[in-house]
Amino acid sequence: MIALYVILGLIVLFAVLSIYTVKQQTFAVIERFGKFSRVTDPGLHFRIPIVETISGRVSIRVNELNVKIRTKTNDNVFVDLLIAVQYFVDGKDKVWDAFYKLTNPQQQMESWIFDTVRAKVPTMILDDVFEKKEDIATDVEQSLTERLQYYGYSLVRALVNDIQPDAGVADAMNEINRQQRLRVAAEHEGEAKKIIVVKAAEADADSKRLSGEGIADQRTAIVEGLRESVSKTSKTLGVEATSVMTLVLMTQYYDMLTDVGKNSKTNTIMLPHTPGAVGTIQEQIIASLETSKKVGVEE
Repeated sequence: MIALYVILGLIVLFAVLSIYTVKQQTFAVIERFGKFSRVTDPGLHFRIPIVETISGRVSIRVNELNVKIRTKTNDNVFVDLLIAVQYFVDGKDKVWDAFYKLTNPQQQMESWIFDTVRAKVPTMILDDVFEKKEDIATDVEQSLTERLQYYGYSLVRALVNDIQPDAGVADAMNEINRQQRLRVAAEHEGEAKKIIVVKAAEADADSKRLSGEGIADQRTAIVEGLRESVSKTSKTLGVEATSVMTLVLMTQYYDMLTDVGKNSKTNTIMLPHTPGAVGTIQEQIIASLETSKKVGVEE
């Protein structure tokens, strides 16, 4: 009876040990006495316990390897590049190659990437590294594609995700960019100020032109009024027009003195105002009129 239980127990243990499962997008590598036997698909499977072992499992999902590389450009600037490589095992037929040909595939890919980038970047100046990073990625892809195929892998894409020059160089580049932007801003500000000055000058010119026209019209009206006043007075009183004009000018002169005295903000004006000064001013006005007449006759 005991022997029967032992046999049943061994059968149950044998059945349990023989069952195994494989997850989706994964393949299991089965070895028999240490030698490759087969590759099993995702799902429920059976194996011979002790005789057959699951040596490993290989995923065919896309993996990403990030490699940070420090190298020097052609203009002697040290720069750090972050290279991302996306790859996967190319189906069930390539599981054997991927599992047995490389012990550490990621470490091997890192070596190839280092070799490619450090051969490419030293031939480029720093600006070209930024502008032509796609060329660097293309070189990495070309370098890895054929090699990875031999080991059962396919390359999806190689990317240059980050470029970091030394901190001092990065600060200098930022300062250059800042100065360029300040220069552009200053140019725009200068153009704006120029427009303001030009418009102000044009407005001032228009204002002075209109002011001049107004003064001219004002003086024309004054002269016309004086002419009519002198003409009427000379006819009414029977005196010469020159005498009437002199009287009018003297009257305006005294009115001017009155206005100057009323305005507290007027600058100080030194005028001779002795009793004989009135006659002198009158003589000067008459002399000016006589001179004007002579000039008119000569013309």
